[in-house]
Amino acid sequence: MKPLLTLLLGLPLLLGALPLRAQPGKPNTGLPVIRLAIGGHALEAEVASNDAQRQTGLMHRFSLPPDRGMLFVFDAPRPLSFWMRNTYVPLSIAYIDAQGRILNIEELVPQDERSKWSAGPALYALEMRKGWFAQKGIRPGAKVDGLPPASKE
Repeated sequence: MKPLLTLLLGLPLLLGALPLRAQPGKPNTGLPVIRLAIGGHALEAEVASNDAQRQTGLMHRFSLPPDRGMLFVFDAPRPLSFWMRNTYVPLSIAYIDAQGRILNIEELVPQDERSKWSAGPALYALEMRKGWFAQKGIRPGAKVDGLPPASKE
C-alpha cells in the first residue's frame, strides 16, 4: 500500500516536471489579402495590421501555400523583431522600410523563441515559406510594390 500511495502522491510532481507540448491554438483567419510584387515575382499576403493580428501572426498553422505569406504592417518605422513561438512552418522574413525597400532577410526556425531583428527601422515585415526569397533571387535592397499605408493601430 505504501508504494502505491507514494506513486499516487509523486505522480503530479513528476508530470509537472515534464515539458509541455504547445497546445493547438486558434490561427488568424479572415484577414484581408493583398497582391504584392518583388522584382517581378507576384505573391499574395494576408495583412496583419493591428496588435492582436500581429501577435498571432502565422502561429498555429501547419502549412503555407506557395507564393502566399503574411505582411505585418506597423504604424511607424522602428526596429522590429520576430520569433517563432507556436509557429510550425519554417519561414523566411523580410524586414521592409517605409520606402518599400527590403532591409534584411532572416531565416526562422519553427518553435524557436530567439528574436531575429531588422537591420534598421522597418514599417513592414513579410513572412514567406523558408527559402522563398532566395529561390526568387530576392535580396536586401529589392523594392516591394503594392504595400498598404502604415497601420492606424
